Amino acid sequence: MSNSKKEVTLLLVEDDDIDAMTIERSFQKKRIGNSIIRTYDGYEALKMLQDGKIPAPFVILLDLQMPRMNGLEFLQHIRADHNLSSSVIFVLTTSKAEEDMVASYRQQVAGYFVKDEAGEHFINMVDILDSYWKIVHLPK
Repeated sequence: MSNSKKEVTLLLVEDDDIDAMTIERSFQKKRIGNSIIRTYDGYEALKMLQDGKIPAPFVILLDLQMPRMNGLEFLQHIRADHNLSSSVIFVLTTSKAEEDMVASYRQQVAGYFVKDEAGEHFINMVDILDSYWKIVHLPK
């Protein structure tokens, strides 16, 4: 029996260049070679997903504080889209607000990470994501 698991693509929805570079460098440092596709807001990410420009299987790493369409709006749109509603999404944000966390989990996010708290433990978050997509079976 051969292992035909396809490599998971990471869709990074992040408007901050420094945060995006930190994430990309952390993946490189851990020698994780999965493709990372970056969009700058929820609107751009939703359009790319709906147009089939993000290869499946994919995991979404979502910021909440963004222009045009913020992360919570993105979550509402993606969960309402029959073709995308089961997407695996992790939130990575500066917001420690309880209402943002509750609203995110109500939209079935897989995890909620606060950037400031990730700081020195950020590499642990990268390890979690790497382990997650190595052991979880995602639809293609």
